[in-house]
Parts: sequence; structure tokens; C-alpha cells
Amino acid sequence: MPVYLGGAELNVATALAKWQMPVSYCTALPDNYLSADIVAAIKEKNISTEGIFYSGDRVGTYFLSQGADVKHSGVIYDRAHSSFAELKKGMLNWDLILKDVTWFHFSAISPSLNASVADVCREGLEAASKKNITISVDLNHRPKLWKDRNPHDVMANLGQYCDVIMGNIWSAHLLLGIPLHETRLDPMQQDTYLEHAKQTSLHIYKKFSRCKTVANTFRFDRNKNGIEYYATLYSGDHFLHSTVFAADSIVDKVGTGDCFMAGLIYGLSHHWSETQTVQFAASAAFGKFMETGDTTSQDIETIKERAKSYA
Repeated sequence: MPVYLGGAELNVATALAKWQMPVSYCTALPDNYLSADIVAAIKEKNISTEGIFYSGDRVGTYFLSQGADVKHSGVIYDRAHSSFAELKKGMLNWDLILKDVTWFHFSAISPSLNASVADVCREGLEAASKKNITISVDLNHRPKLWKDRNPHDVMANLGQYCDVIMGNIWSAHLLLGIPLHETRLDPMQQDTYLEHAKQTSLHIYKKFSRCKTVANTFRFDRNKNGIEYYATLYSGDHFLHSTVFAADSIVDKVGTGDCFMAGLIYGLSHHWSETQTVQFAASAAFGKFMETGDTTSQDIETIKERAKSYA
């Protein structure tokens, strides 16, 4: 059974570090030799680990089948009583963690663990907001983690701090309560999905006054082992979309959304045009379908060349 070091936020950090952006990573780990190995591996990726907090006794893990037909509904989480799951407000030194930081990213997976971690997330977002740090969230929806809690209230509470919100029309509905009109969607008509993505973006804009950019991704199975992938971007009252990236066979689906998020952050951080940003992010995500494991090893030029070839 192969073992990979990953997780939504770390996957994003790994991609950005690969693309020569300065990145730091915050999490909680027990103080033992396994954590030391994990931290050493993170440092090798050129990611700062000064924000890692040592407490508790367990490293959170999850188990997921590998391959083109992987479904997130089949994931098995073993994160209860992990160091991260036992975090509470007041434990983290946000002044230290956010020192010299210009962008703070988190995913909906973190607050889904329990109410205490959700409070810690809000604590971090409040600290980042006071420092005028750009904040982004990936609306990763993992129903097995939310259990008996309604994610709407939690994520709406956190969403108010976000400048950039990325997900899809389904996760926006499930996590933020944004309207979803399944009956209006025709699987054979891309235009219906694009129009829905636009309406979802407008609803998010209206609900969260701080939000400046909304991205939605779409991926559909193609034949038996293939994929079709595209994305939309709503920013500055401009709505546009990437071209469709398609392949008849892929290697793995894990981490594609994280790779898109990294591409989105990269493009926005470099003040690229909306068109260049969404095309680059979609190209990065599409390339991840051809890689095994959680993280990408793609370089900038490869992603740019693919983006141009599909444009």
C-alpha cells in the first residue's frame, strides 16, 4: 500500500513552492520521530515549517483507492483525536504564523473536523484580516467529516473573511447554501453549466461582500477512463471560462482541485489577466490527472505550453 504525504492545503503549498513562490505551512503534529520525518519532507519541498505547532499524540491519516475511478465518497478518515483535530482557540501564535505573509489559504476540510477546529480557523481568519492579508478558501466538501453538523452556518461564518472562493456549483450549494438548479442542467450542454456557474458566482458575491473572485471547476468522465475538465472565473464583474481540456485516459484524480487552487493563487498573485489565470489554473489541474499521488511535479512552462495548446 503506497503512502503519500498530502492533504488539501499542503498540496497547494507544494505546487506553489515548486513554482518558486515563498510558502509556509501551518498544522499541528505530535512531537515524535514520525513528525520529524514529515517535517523534513516538507522542508525538502522548500516550504517553511516554522508555523507547525507540536501537541497531542497522533498524525491524522486517510485511506483512498487510487486510480481514474476514485470517488471521494469511498475515503476512510482516521483523524479523530489527531493533533490537528484537538486544536483549540488560543493555542496557535497567529502573529508568528502570519509574519510577512501576504496570502492565507485554507480549505473547508479543516473546519469540517469539529467545532473547535472551526473556531481555530475563524481565529486565524480574523488575525489575517486585521493584517490585510488576502484570504482564499477551497470549498472541498467531505460529508463524512461534517457528520451531524450543518456546514452552512460554519462555512458562511468563515466565508465572510474570504477574498477568493473556489469550488463548484455543487459544493457552493452544500457548504454555503447557494441555490442549485439541477433540473436546468443538461449534461450534454456546456452552456447550461457555464450559466449556472455565473449565477452561483453572483449569489456568492451578494452573500459575501468581501469576496472579489469566484472560481468554479467542472470535471466529467469521458468514455471509460478519460476526463473532460474546464473552469470559470468571475472577477471584477467579468465572467469567463477556460477552454475544455480532455483526455481519453488518466492516472489519478486526487489533488486536481488543489492544483487548480495553486494555479489560481499563482495567477492572481502575479496580477495576470482573468483569461490567463483561469486557463493556467485549469491546465495545471488537468496535468495533475496524469500524475500519481496527492501533489504535482509540473513546472510552470509545461503548464503554460499546455494552456496555449488547448486555447
